[in-house]
Amino acid sequence: MSDETATDHPAIDPTLNVNQFRELAARIQGEVGKVMVGQSDIVRDVLICIVAGGHALIEGVPGLGKTRLVRTLAETLDLEFSRIQFTPDLMPADITGTNILVEDEQGRRQFAFQRGPIFANFVLADEINRATPKTQSALLEAMQDKTVTVSNRMHTLEPPFFVLATQNPLEMEGTYPLPEAQLDRFFFKLIVPYPNAEDLKEILRRTTANLGTSAEHAADGAVIAAMGRLARDVPIAQHVSDFVVRLLLATHPENDDSPDVVRRFVQVGASPRGGQAIVLGSKIRALLDGRLNVALDDVRSVAYPALRHRMILNFNAAASRINGDEVIRQVLAGLPDSAA
Repeated sequence: MSDETATDHPAIDPTLNVNQFRELAARIQGEVGKVMVGQSDIVRDVLICIVAGGHALIEGVPGLGKTRLVRTLAETLDLEFSRIQFTPDLMPADITGTNILVEDEQGRRQFAFQRGPIFANFVLADEINRATPKTQSALLEAMQDKTVTVSNRMHTLEPPFFVLATQNPLEMEGTYPLPEAQLDRFFFKLIVPYPNAEDLKEILRRTTANLGTSAEHAADGAVIAAMGRLARDVPIAQHVSDFVVRLLLATHPENDDSPDVVRRFVQVGASPRGGQAIVLGSKIRALLDGRLNVALDDVRSVAYPALRHRMILNFNAAASRINGDEVIRQVLAGLPDSAA
């Protein structure tokens, strides 16, 4: 990053306050909005993932701007960007890198590690479910531990490190389901909706004329890190924390208090990572609204992207056309604000 670019960013005090957080978030969203039409909820939720230091899985049919959104965010955040196009013939070494035989000036040969595209701050895993599960699993260690192990040697990824993966719906031809262990490592799973009529008009106007709109740098890694530290310092009331615990337990069919929809359609409930994502996501959502307290509405809002990919539904759910969002909706509808 050049010195000229660095001076474009606002000065960040290590003790970032709520107003600064909100201004920075608005600036980032505003720059993304110069390129992306609509999809403000998706942009906000991806920003929540990034501030939380997590990864996002973005699902939608082709043509909705998933890849463009991720690339625009990388430009806005002034981070080293890498794109991996997932295809059925992609191999794990194409992602992580491999040892190659090189010759030095003296003619001696030795193995040297050639880094793969995973060694970047902002990694776009494009159409991740078009690769085989073996190749998809090459991201597991990087996403969880921020390290890559090749030939028994561990390589550390430079912070910050984010994986934003796009995928097509599983009903589409040539797609593979992601392993449950990898799904669990995504902070949020986001569903990109089809644009409405007004957004479609604006998309057609922008993409069929020589407008030349582009996003400018609005933040960098240090800014995102400062925002993340403030988010983790946001207090959460005991009754809100208890609500998250009861919500998480209610997704498990073996729980005595689980609702009927869970017992009928859920095979495996959400993991503890789901609760972590709800709490941290709720804190960031509160800050985006200018609040230093987490409300139950924050929890209800982030429950969908935090849990929809962390529950394994059974065959009855598929036969009844019940998806994860419907299960979460019914669980939230029957969950009281406080324990009896």
